[in-house]
Amino acid sequence: MASPGAAGSIRLDKLLWFLRFARSRSLAQAIIAAGHIRLDGRRVTRSSCAVHAGATLVLPVGERIEVIRLLTLPVRRGPAPEAQACYVRLEAANTPAS
Repeated sequence: MASPGAAGSIRLDKLLWFLRFARSRSLAQAIIAAGHIRLDGRRVTRSSCAVHAGATLVLPVGERIEVIRLLTLPVRRGPAPEAQACYVRLEAANTPAS
């Protein structure tokens, strides 16, 4: 089986789990099914939606909304620094000014 990066895309639920935005794939699927995720500006409700490097995601993280751009696709659920190297935060919404 080819790695996700070699295929050029990855399932959205698996991506959220690999990037540590969800504690399990089933929780990621529930978040997606509830319509809380936007992929490149459109609402996504299917966990099997393919995500490519360069995509923009808007997703809830706790009490705030994160906007991220994927730099590269993760190949595994590794440690947090490895996951954070795969994306860049575009804006931090609902955070107090420092």
